[in-house]
Amino acid sequence: MDHREAGRYWNDNAEGWTQLSRAGHDTFRDWVNTPAFLELLPDVSGKHGLDIGCGEGHNTRILSECCAHVTALDYSEVFIRHARAHEVTEARGISHVHGNALELPFPENTFDFATAFMSLMEFPETEEALAEAYRVIKPGGFLQFSITHPCFNTTTRKNIRDEAGQVTAVQYGDYFAAANGEIETWTFSTATEEVRGDIPLFQVPDFRKTLSEWVNILVSVGFQIQAMREPYPTDAALAAHPSLQAGRIAPFFIHFRAGKP
Repeated sequence: MDHREAGRYWNDNAEGWTQLSRAGHDTFRDWVNTPAFLELLPDVSGKHGLDIGCGEGHNTRILSECCAHVTALDYSEVFIRHARAHEVTEARGISHVHGNALELPFPENTFDFATAFMSLMEFPETEEALAEAYRVIKPGGFLQFSITHPCFNTTTRKNIRDEAGQVTAVQYGDYFAAANGEIETWTFSTATEEVRGDIPLFQVPDFRKTLSEWVNILVSVGFQIQAMREPYPTDAALAAHPSLQAGRIAPFFIHFRAGKP
């Protein structure tokens, strides 16, 4: 499977994903991943940023509050349509582009920085995408991105629970097993059948790289790693959403910030 076929799956997911996430069902995004990402983000006031794989635009809109201008790009026509429609009703000065992360439609050294919230692991051509991000970032700029944690997003994964149903440990296996677009079928944990109605389960192509592969690709295209973070639910997040408790056992996500010399 290549990025085009993976993109078709995401375009099919986009309508339901937008509806459910905007209704507050993407709790790990809202309570864990995005807040930690923004805490890691340097001061970007007055800067021009690129958000790669923007989806329906939730994180781009938050990002736009931190910097001078954001350009947002996604491969899915449905996601971009929803993002643009939101910009019409609630203008943030965001430019939305339907485009390909492997062929960014911008000149070299265009942006002060780039972000990618949970998007770069959704297709197999990681090196090409990171090289493109490097190309369009100005010298002295950076790329910050989040992905599912390579060490804890394995083929074999099972929660171990106590008598009260609390997750006390997680069993992992097959860390080095390759994944090349096998389809995982799931939805947000709070989106019950009653909530979903006629919204189908998501069909998500699975691609995996080891942690060392991610680091080596970053270095090979010229980036210098500046910071990393493994976010977990805060006490406030757990009080609001006890279902996030498994995120205290092992990190579901990892964040990188990498600079262009």
